Amino acid sequence: MRRIDAIGIGLGVFVAGGLIYLVLQQVGLDSQSAGIWSQVLLVGGLLGWLFTYLFRAVGNKMTYHQQREQYEEAFFQKRLDELSEEELAKIQAEIEQEKMNN
Repeated sequence: MRRIDAIGIGLGVFVAGGLIYLVLQQVGLDSQSAGIWSQVLLVGGLLGWLFTYLFRAVGNKMTYHQQREQYEEAFFQKRLDELSEEELAKIQAEIEQEKMNN
């Protein structure tokens, strides 16, 4: 994430909090209640985002992990395609030998 993205997100959350506060006041809440409820909604949104982030991080569903897996698969596929028939047969024989030993 770039610095300007972080600044934009922070500014967006700040503006959203102010808008929620104003909407709650327009609905009829006094300023103290509107302030409390706007904070409750913002903190609830933050906690919701945090839990989705943690689930993605623990489940390796982050963009970095997916890109790394795709790169590794492409790398090994390229290496496999570069092998000659004899080298491929030799590797397959070694794999079968290991399976028999285990």
